[in-house]
Amino acid sequence: MNEKQIVELEEKIMANTFAKRGLVITRGKGALVWDINGKEYIDCTGSYGVAVVGHCHPRVVEAVQRQVETLIACHASFYNDARSELLEKLIGIAPKGLDRVFLSNSGAESVECAIKLARKYSGKHEMIAMVGAFHGKTMGALSATWKKKYRAPFMPLVPGFKHVPPNNLEKVKEAITDKTAAVLVEPIRGESGVRVNSDDFLPGLREICDEKDVLLIFDEVQTGFGRTGKVFACEHWNVVPDIMCLAKSVAGGLPMGATFAREDVMAAFKRGEHSSTFSGNPLVCAAASAAIDVLIEEKLPERAATNGNYFKGKLEALAEKHRIVREVRGLGLMLGVEMRFDVYNILLDCMEQGVLVLDAGRNVVRFLPPLVIEKEQIDKVVKALDAAMEKENK
Repeated sequence: MNEKQIVELEEKIMANTFAKRGLVITRGKGALVWDINGKEYIDCTGSYGVAVVGHCHPRVVEAVQRQVETLIACHASFYNDARSELLEKLIGIAPKGLDRVFLSNSGAESVECAIKLARKYSGKHEMIAMVGAFHGKTMGALSATWKKKYRAPFMPLVPGFKHVPPNNLEKVKEAITDKTAAVLVEPIRGESGVRVNSDDFLPGLREICDEKDVLLIFDEVQTGFGRTGKVFACEHWNVVPDIMCLAKSVAGGLPMGATFAREDVMAAFKRGEHSSTFSGNPLVCAAASAAIDVLIEEKLPERAATNGNYFKGKLEALAEKHRIVREVRGLGLMLGVEMRFDVYNILLDCMEQGVLVLDAGRNVVRFLPPLVIEKEQIDKVVKALDAAMEKENK
């Protein structure tokens, strides 16, 4: 199929729910992707944060090839070697005390599991989320999501959700009642503009939740798996939640979600109360095991910290040069540049120069590159962004 046929088929048949860019991507390796015409791009989207270990990492590819010839599907009503190997590795890297895992297929599913688990464990129905939060677009996760444009068309949503301002511990205290099951929070709010919480916020939430006997849930779907310079972002503040949601980058590019919980919390689920046909699929588990090996052995969190500081410094230098920049934010290789105007033209101009970047809201350019990105590639990204800013300044 040629480029025109591919575009026409997707436009004709696929649900019109994605904001498309005029690009047909057909190949990827490391921090690079190529379009159907062979043009190379530095990928700072990482497929929305999925490609942490890089596109088509050889160890992930080899693990998938080996597993696909052995066993592709095995329902979790049976035991499986690939699944049990992954579970052991997941618990090996998880924050201490999170000893049980439910495997699913996406970030939204991992959040849905957390919501159900918190309600079942506590016997209460209220959930507190943050203003600006994004947790997914299924009905429970959407109820915890803040943005009106996502929520309004699907009202009424799941009842019992409250939103309070982030970084305001007093407002959290005021919102908690005797019906509150849990507080749900992202360590860094990615979709609302790569906004890092104040240093006292997550530790303060931990204290409040302990005091009020309320569960604390961290949504690390975007921040987990080395993205911020630690394996999990909560490690920056030495805070362990009661439940933690993970997805995107878990399986080296294949779809997987994971909901971690304390042993006593996960025990609230009885058999049949929460399940999924593809939970712990052997093929995806094999990919995830390989991705964890890559993450640890190639020291990708440490690499994200080092190259993230380098990248952020370069972006801050651009902010000094261009008055159109309001702020540079982020941790590790989860970075955002807030502009004084809509950034859509910046995205398109960077794409023309062979660099793919994301937005986060209308005025933030967001970077979620594979953690294997090289400094030389970062320099090219910054050069492209600089040129795009120059054009907007005129």
